[in-house]
Amino acid sequence: MNRIKIWLTDEAKFRIVRIVISGAALIISLGKWITLPGAIDMAWIAIVLCGIPIIIGAVKAVITEHDITADVLVSLALIGSLIAKEFFAAGEVALIMEIGSALEDYTAAKAKKSLTSLIQLMPKIVHVRRNGKEENIPAENIKIGDTIIILAGETIPTDGTICKGSTAIDQSVMTGESLPVDKTIGDPVLSGTINKQGIFEYVAATEVKDSSLQKMIDLAKQADANKAPIVTLADRWASWLVIAAFTAAVLTFIINRVVLGDPSAAFLRAVTVLVVVCPCAFILATPTAVVAGIGNAAKYGMIVKSGEALQRFGTIDTVALDKTGTLTYGELSITEIKSLDPKWAKADILKLAAIAEARSEHPIGQAICAAADTKEQASEYTVTPGKGIEAMYNGRHLLVGKGSFLKEHAVDLDESLKNEFQARGATVVFLAVDEQAAGLIALSDTVRQSAAPMIQKLHRMKVETVLLTGDNPAAAQTIADQVNVSAVHSELLPEDKQKIIHQYQEQDHKVCMIGDGINDAVALRTADAAIAMGGIGSDVAIESSDVVLVQDDISRIPYLIDLSRKVLQKIRTNIIISLSLNALATVLAAAGILDPVVGALVHNAGSVFVVLNSLMLLSVKDQEQ
Repeated sequence: MNRIKIWLTDEAKFRIVRIVISGAALIISLGKWITLPGAIDMAWIAIVLCGIPIIIGAVKAVITEHDITADVLVSLALIGSLIAKEFFAAGEVALIMEIGSALEDYTAAKAKKSLTSLIQLMPKIVHVRRNGKEENIPAENIKIGDTIIILAGETIPTDGTICKGSTAIDQSVMTGESLPVDKTIGDPVLSGTINKQGIFEYVAATEVKDSSLQKMIDLAKQADANKAPIVTLADRWASWLVIAAFTAAVLTFIINRVVLGDPSAAFLRAVTVLVVVCPCAFILATPTAVVAGIGNAAKYGMIVKSGEALQRFGTIDTVALDKTGTLTYGELSITEIKSLDPKWAKADILKLAAIAEARSEHPIGQAICAAADTKEQASEYTVTPGKGIEAMYNGRHLLVGKGSFLKEHAVDLDESLKNEFQARGATVVFLAVDEQAAGLIALSDTVRQSAAPMIQKLHRMKVETVLLTGDNPAAAQTIADQVNVSAVHSELLPEDKQKIIHQYQEQDHKVCMIGDGINDAVALRTADAAIAMGGIGSDVAIESSDVVLVQDDISRIPYLIDLSRKVLQKIRTNIIISLSLNALATVLAAAGILDPVVGALVHNAGSVFVVLNSLMLLSVKDQEQ
């Protein structure tokens, strides 16, 4: 009994029940095998179960919303068929409409599965170690710095870094990687990913509300709440089609009444016109393709905020990119170490600089310490903001910083040594030991490994690329040469980026902007389409964008544009096929070649084609990954 109750109370399941019962009733009606009491045609079961809800919905739309929708035309076709006593045709129209709605809902549900399932990934209870004791707490009570214990098969609740043990992590939900990734002490882990083997512990770097998974859930909810304006446009077209269809039916009746002289035959042809001209397939053409495209993008870690945004990506011919944090990781790393004194090897220079910088909070100091294999610290430590660090280690006086800082401490130094590195966009710090120049360390932002292949793919797709950055020309050109972008614009303020995007738009280019910082927000809002980095991106950048790359994987951008183009192609195909089929069927119905039964089959075949054609977008894959 409980199962029956579930099937009757769940709208999707109850719809299946109605379809099965109605289909069986129509088969019996077609064979004339059984009739209901009073010689009532079995097709009335389909009319009541599937047709009455359509008529009620149409009446409500007209009365409460003053809106003429496709259901109005379907209702007219149903009522006309009933008046003509074509009960099978009426039941068939109602059933096929119900099947079309079920297929649309299935497409939407399947497409959103990768989004809604994220919410179910979040564990309710987690194991933590606090003050040396293990305890179970609700996931929302996790605090930054807590040690979380993850058992095999459990989902990681927050972002963090492994501090004990090793494992293999299934990151497919967040990154799209199909194979588990090996992780050990010091490696980062993401919320929503799954521990595939063993037990490990990690230190929480975020609370649940700020985790990667929660961010993705919030974006998914936002995407779910948006409706594409083009869907509204389709509805508006449908209203005109309702009027056109009603006019065509009236004209068919009048012309056939005059030609045939038989009002019954003329009325039957008019009813058939109403049946075949219903714009159901046209109404389904856009939303089914869009929702399938959004679902496909979500599988690859791209949250598309609206259907209208997805369609705009299909028209993009120019991609503008920010440098820091987009083409690069946004983190400094050592590119070269140069000794200025033969007695100091490169390893010594790095070690001494790291010892001096051990307690530094500056990004340069942190990058040097991360590269050095030492935990030693200086005994004395003095920071001169904006210049450098002075420290003592094993009786030696260490200076690390700008050339001018070392000169202030009487170090004989040729600052021009830094020029060759700065020409390549690097930042240079010098090291002096006991007032003698020992060496220099060059650091620069590291280009993402996926940047150059991504740019190459865009160029193959006939998409122009433009680098927009506030950095100096040398640093900008260095990055541009590495990834081979089409054009470079440097030393830009936020409003300058906006002006350049406007210039491209004035030349009839459709521009997509990709950025991560607050300074990119104006450009993101100005562009025809915008992508924000979800992992390192600022809240302002994310809010200003149309698509969010949850794991900052810019290699997916060509696929997003290609997928969007496929969505537009599907929409065009759906609309052309549906309108062509309707037009042909209308002519045949007016000529009496189609009766209401066959007309219903021909018309609704278009609706089924549209939904199935759109459903194919869910199987599209990024072939180059």
